[in-house]
Amino acid sequence: MGLSVQAASYSLPITGNDLLGEIQYVEIKDQETLLDVARKYDLGFNEISDANPGVDPWLPRQGTRIVLPTRFVLPQAPRKGIVVNLAEMRLYYFPVPVKNNPQKVITHPIGIGRQGLSTPVGEYDIRMKIENPSWTMPDSAYEDLLKQGVIPIQRLVPPGPDNPLGKFAMVLDNDGLLIHGTNKPFSIGMRVSRGCLRLYPEDIRSLVAAVPKGTPVSIVDQPYKFGFDNNVLFIEAHEPIVNTEKRQSVNLTPVVAGVVTAGIKRLSTPEWQHIVNLAGRHTGVPMPIVRSVAQQDVVRLKTDY
Repeated sequence: MGLSVQAASYSLPITGNDLLGEIQYVEIKDQETLLDVARKYDLGFNEISDANPGVDPWLPRQGTRIVLPTRFVLPQAPRKGIVVNLAEMRLYYFPVPVKNNPQKVITHPIGIGRQGLSTPVGEYDIRMKIENPSWTMPDSAYEDLLKQGVIPIQRLVPPGPDNPLGKFAMVLDNDGLLIHGTNKPFSIGMRVSRGCLRLYPEDIRSLVAAVPKGTPVSIVDQPYKFGFDNNVLFIEAHEPIVNTEKRQSVNLTPVVAGVVTAGIKRLSTPEWQHIVNLAGRHTGVPMPIVRSVAQQDVVRLKTDY
């Protein structure tokens, strides 16, 4: 499998704008899976499968046109250090600006904690960076294996291809919480870890090199992100991780919260219904809320920040 060719670095949008990148399209090649395409373009399994409903991720037909969700609404969080959005399963890094150069933002897909071992929301700092880390199996993991009738040969896994932390790790000031690589790249964009944040091997390598110790890390959970692009309001909707069951209707509480956080003062009835319809799709693709300036009740939406 080829490594990522998609540029993960963008110039930070100008004040009042919140979107990065552009949507792209590719066609499936012979014997190519959606996971192959995802890694090539630095996307996670969740992102590419949600953006392409109805496409078999393991056996997509050759020639199938695939949407690459490579456009992102920035999370509602201070644009400094590392910001992780759990619902999106994506990390954003805002390097300290270099004099006379535009500020950059680097973004990568991640794997997060599975149900029952969720990654905690909160504010942290990078305490240390480790190359070729060893991994000690937690007591909970050891006990789970014993319940399955499996007796682990060893609880301490040295650096190497069998190490689940990969080749690099960053330790946060929260006992046991790491940002690290993986020896299972297919797990990126899934809820599979015991709470840590996983990145593709090539992504953690570059991130460790760029991120200094002491960098703040903000972990948020925003399934519905709202942002502006040239005074047009967009919504990017993801399946909330708090409920893995398919719902018959949209939970409007985080949708309303997202609208309020975006600074929207008022919406017409057609605009609000449009928001609810878009939120219920959970495609992860940013969509404009105002579809046509010819609508009778359109309100020109502007940001107050």
